[in-house]
Amino acid sequence: MKNTGITRKVDELGRIVLPMELRRLLQINVKDEIEIFTEDGKIILKKAKTSCVFCGSNNDLTEFKGNVVCGDCVKQLKK
Repeated sequence: MKNTGITRKVDELGRIVLPMELRRLLQINVKDEIEIFTEDGKIILKKAKTSCVFCGSNNDLTEFKGNVVCGDCVKQLKK
């Protein structure tokens, strides 16, 4: 895990602001979904993959080896 040296305070509503530099680096845009994990006392944020890596569909999604694939593309890959 790489230390960025950036710190932020939690506001009254429990929010933190992700710096613009990090959002650009990780290609996080307004209204993107972020997954939240915990591990060994750490909070881990990850940009959620909410569409098929092949066609961009949001229907019938399955995760395979860290990638999201829709049912139609799974069928095509089986051929």
